[in-house]
Amino acid sequence: MDKDRIKGKVEDISGRVKQRVGEWTGDAEIEAEGAEERIKGKVREMAGKAKERARETAHKLHEREIKRKKPKAA
Repeated sequence: MDKDRIKGKVEDISGRVKQRVGEWTGDAEIEAEGAEERIKGKVREMAGKAKERARETAHKLHEREIKRKKPKAA
C-alpha cells in the first residue's frame, strides 16, 4: 500500500473527528478546518491509489516485455 494512501486515510479520519467536534461545540472554524482536512486526505488517498495503479501497470508492461524478448527454446 502506498504511503500517501495511509497518510490520506489518517487525514480523512482526523478531519472527520475535528469536524464533529466543531459541530458539537458550535465552533464553525474548527468544523471548517475539519472539512478541509478531510478533503485534503481524500485527495492524498486518491493520489496514492493512482501511484499504485501506475506502478502495477508499469510492472505488468515490464513483465510482458521480458516475456516478449525471451528467446524461444529450440
